[in-house]
Amino acid sequence: MIVVDDIHKHFGGFHAVDGASLSIEPGSITGLIGPNGAGKTTLFNVIAGVLQPTSGRVTMDGEDITGLPPHTLFHKGLLRTFQIAHEFSSMSCRENLMMVPGDQTGETLWNTWFGRKRIADEERALAAKADEVLEFLTIEHLSDHKAGQVSGGQKKLLELGRTMMVDAKIVFLDEVGAGVNRTLLNTIGDAILRLNKERNYTFVVIEHDMDFIGKICDPVICMAEGKVLAEGTLDEIKANEQVIEAYLGTGLKNKDKVGA
Repeated sequence: MIVVDDIHKHFGGFHAVDGASLSIEPGSITGLIGPNGAGKTTLFNVIAGVLQPTSGRVTMDGEDITGLPPHTLFHKGLLRTFQIAHEFSSMSCRENLMMVPGDQTGETLWNTWFGRKRIADEERALAAKADEVLEFLTIEHLSDHKAGQVSGGQKKLLELGRTMMVDAKIVFLDEVGAGVNRTLLNTIGDAILRLNKERNYTFVVIEHDMDFIGKICDPVICMAEGKVLAEGTLDEIKANEQVIEAYLGTGLKNKDKVGA
């Protein structure tokens, strides 16, 4: 679905991504791991159109999408979440989800004057879909709560819910487990697995929690210093000496500590 070909992203003399190449298969849940500063989030930002690459190419379903802006990629079904959830804090969780679909009837001044019935019908349908999404994510009890007042883990679930309000093809999740307790992280993992199996979502997940990666991801790709070091199952990655050196710099004797 996604092919990244020799992507470079430079910030002055700093090479945040330095010739990274990888492929994401449709229907997969791919884990992207690596030490801090490996270039993982920068690569996400390049793929998702937040940053322009210095050089290289990204294709989606065979189409060159290099440098396309996020709103264009959104309409193609490529979505991403962020390390820190970006909610509309003063709006309810339901309203946050209802905001997601684009080209809504009420977005034009003309329709607010002459299309009120159509707007009302559309909003009822969006509210029903939002409630269905909240129920799927087991947070329906928060539907009327202000999004800024729910926990960090619940905000991460809400971000995942946003991807369900449109026809997402591939979703990039950036540190979905950051600041989330184990119970909610398991809930997020279960939701990702269900979306993958039941709705054929493709996911790419940046995460430092190796238990979480091991539960949901296959394959796993490891980056370091802006490059792809290795790809395989989590056990294969843990046994790769280059990966161990990138994390610890101490050799194979400490391989069980990778991802700690």
